[in-house]
Amino acid sequence: MKFAFQFNNLLGSVYRKGNITFTPDGNTVISPVGNRISAFDLKNNKSQTLPVETKVNIVCTALSPDGRLAIVVTEEGEGHLISLVSNSILGTHHFHHTVSQVKFAPDGSKFAVTRDTVVQVFNAPGKTREFNPFVLHRTYPGHVDETTSIDWTSDSRVLCTGSRDRRTRVIAVEKLKNLSVYDLGGLRDSVVGSFFDYNSLDVYCVARDGYVFVWQSDTELNGLKPYDEQEREAESEEEEGEDTSNATTKKRKEKENDVRKDSEFSELTAAAFHKSTHLLVAAFSDGTFYLHEMPDFNMIHSLSISDQRVDSVAINNTGDWIGLACGGLGQLLVWEWQSQSYVLKQQGHSNDTTCVTYSPDGHNIVTGGGDGKVKVWNSFSGFCFVTFPEHSAEITGVKVTQNGKSVVSSSLDGTVRAFDLTRYRNYKTLTSPKPDQFSSVAVDGAGEIVCAGGTSEFMIYVWTMKTGRLLQTLAGHQAPISSLDFSALDGTLASGSWDKTVKLWGIYEHGGVRETIQLNSDVLALSFRPDGREFAVATLNAHITFWDTSSAQQKGAVEGRHDLGYPRKDTDKVSGKTSDAFVFLITFETLCYSADGTCVLAAGKSKNVCIYSVLDQMLVKKFTISCNHSLDGMEEFLDKRKMTAWGSMALVDTGQSEDGTAIALPGVKRGDHSSRFWRPEVRVYSLQFSPTGKSWVACTTEGLLLYSLDQGLVFDPFLLELDVTPASVRAARDRGDHSDALMLAFRLNEQALIQEVLESIPVNSGAMIVESLSDVYVDKLLAFIGHMLEGTAHVEFYLLWLMPLLTSHGPRLKQRSQQVMTSLRTLQRNISRKYDELRKIADHNKYTSEYLLALSQLKRKKRLKEEDDEVRNSEEEEDSSEEELPWKMDDSSEDGMDLT
Repeated sequence: MKFAFQFNNLLGSVYRKGNITFTPDGNTVISPVGNRISAFDLKNNKSQTLPVETKVNIVCTALSPDGRLAIVVTEEGEGHLISLVSNSILGTHHFHHTVSQVKFAPDGSKFAVTRDTVVQVFNAPGKTREFNPFVLHRTYPGHVDETTSIDWTSDSRVLCTGSRDRRTRVIAVEKLKNLSVYDLGGLRDSVVGSFFDYNSLDVYCVARDGYVFVWQSDTELNGLKPYDEQEREAESEEEEGEDTSNATTKKRKEKENDVRKDSEFSELTAAAFHKSTHLLVAAFSDGTFYLHEMPDFNMIHSLSISDQRVDSVAINNTGDWIGLACGGLGQLLVWEWQSQSYVLKQQGHSNDTTCVTYSPDGHNIVTGGGDGKVKVWNSFSGFCFVTFPEHSAEITGVKVTQNGKSVVSSSLDGTVRAFDLTRYRNYKTLTSPKPDQFSSVAVDGAGEIVCAGGTSEFMIYVWTMKTGRLLQTLAGHQAPISSLDFSALDGTLASGSWDKTVKLWGIYEHGGVRETIQLNSDVLALSFRPDGREFAVATLNAHITFWDTSSAQQKGAVEGRHDLGYPRKDTDKVSGKTSDAFVFLITFETLCYSADGTCVLAAGKSKNVCIYSVLDQMLVKKFTISCNHSLDGMEEFLDKRKMTAWGSMALVDTGQSEDGTAIALPGVKRGDHSSRFWRPEVRVYSLQFSPTGKSWVACTTEGLLLYSLDQGLVFDPFLLELDVTPASVRAARDRGDHSDALMLAFRLNEQALIQEVLESIPVNSGAMIVESLSDVYVDKLLAFIGHMLEGTAHVEFYLLWLMPLLTSHGPRLKQRSQQVMTSLRTLQRNISRKYDELRKIADHNKYTSEYLLALSQLKRKKRLKEEDDEVRNSEEEEDSSEEELPWKMDDSSEDGMDLT
């Protein structure tokens, strides 16, 4: 098995805090998610989380005008320069104060930062030959309270800053004759946003009380005159104490407008202004936002998106799309105001993600959260496409049936629900005779039997999916059921409990207990190997034991307490390694087998995910899921910098709700059940390996982390010899030995070389080559075609190779189904995805062609009607010409007819 897994994407969480922003092309939304950055491509319908992390959570972001660089600033005031091309951090600068906003100048030469009460302007990296990317241009003091907003003029020479001191300052970044600094007051509350008009010095000030102040300048933007060289030299000779604040540019308050309308009891939380279209968007703490046209202040649209406050607003470059973010719900929306429709509507679990499972083909990922919702995510796009909110309590387990058409979930509300993935509805609800809270759920291979374990009655309930009738109740455990799983071999049900036992049930044999395994500690999790012949059990003493299903004999054990580490909370007075009180808190709480059954993934209340080899019973690799120190439990040792004479600073209850440090209420594990602020604890709730063997997911405090294999960094040759070289492969291909060239390429196992050889072989000779391949090369060709179908455009070419491959070697592949199962599932997933994509394109082309045909018929009818009208008009003209003849013809006429 390959272990080159790398972080690929973050699902289940789309926004936490900070400001969202659009890329310069207007097609992508950049959203901060904890200490990471996620990009949501609205044009290609795909999301991607950058593989860069900061030490703590991100509070503000800014993109350069060319879209190549991004600046992010964390809660501790540490700024990072990130390249969006290479996805790497280029430089770091510590501002030593809280930063509320960062913004690039329109020409990209500078960027401004609101640092506490001052504004600092830096030279943009790449514009000057400086090694340090953060070169300070100048610092502009003047505010007496924290600065909150920045905006630049269209020519990047002047900026305006808003502050909580109810003032807006207009500052000339370049030295100008008729402008230096200008103060704008008169607001009755702190400034949320200050914006320049397009190609003008007019300023719109938006206050927190919902009022908008319009300040008009008597000087045009192009009327600002810079100093020439002689004037600058003359000024440099003057005394340094001369007052330069007497700007000749003057502003007057033009009008004052109230944005609140129906939101009189809420405060304005975010605002954005689009200069070219003069659109002002104001969002409030009650979840409403208003769209006005300035400077006439005509309300265009208003909408309520939730009952939580809107934390950030952004407008794309064309002014058509409005991005809205709510941190309380973890919600991100993109609204197209002209058509009044959603372009993007994504929301993660408002509480922690507690359980996860893959669909049988690995195409979809199903998650359950502490908010009682079941969500289905597309593993390729990273978007949630359906949410089931029927549960009223925390979800404890989710399973997908083998046909991939249904999802079964268990919850602490005492119900097990089945959801249809075709019609997206809850079509069956299963309950117990006595009210019980279900802690786990399992579905057999045929999808006909559903089992759930209770926490209060200590029983296992067995239902049939067809009728929803309770078939039997399995009793025997003396403590809550912690885990259930079915064996794929013979349908054996294994149940683990806190009573230190694992029971194997033959539910098809009228519910008898087939075997009871006594352990030394409480059972927290168990999982069967994909072939069903072995299962692993995780216990409270941080041990993982492996058992044979048929004989119920132990095959091995792993002790992993030292592998998980010894995390400690900030309020702990000693480290976990030196304290006996925390021994039983460092345990494995979830585990799963890899797709080939050779390894086991295990994790728990720690930041580490461990991969163990079942055969060698040793640690193979360890992954650190996060380095975010905004989470609790990240450090293993005491930090003396946080220690004072009376103890740790984390033990001091400051009484603050957002920015300060406070103690969580006793017993509060998930969510904030008090009015005090507390730090969430790092933890892995659930693990699941993909059926294709190419990726695995982890339900963590930060969301759903997706890790996948990096194919480009792995060199894994097969039967490598001295004469197996790329030159020999190409030589065999050139002389027409296609079969030898293909086998040599597989032995070298370089993807680019295999693709080069395979695509150079004529398609009509593919069937003959496939028939002569041995089983080893058939497996490799099958896996390679499945991998290539994921991103190639030559779909028909590879399907023509796949058809004789399955036709010729189908019976032998059936006999070795366990060895090629991952390749077959990869093929199924990629072919179904390609089918969906091509079907959408075909439907679109079909509707487009029908529209064009209908349009041509309308044009033909219109043309025929016009021709008929022309004929009719010509006839009418002839008739009218006859009517215009004189009533009495001349006597000299030939016929001499009297028309009277």
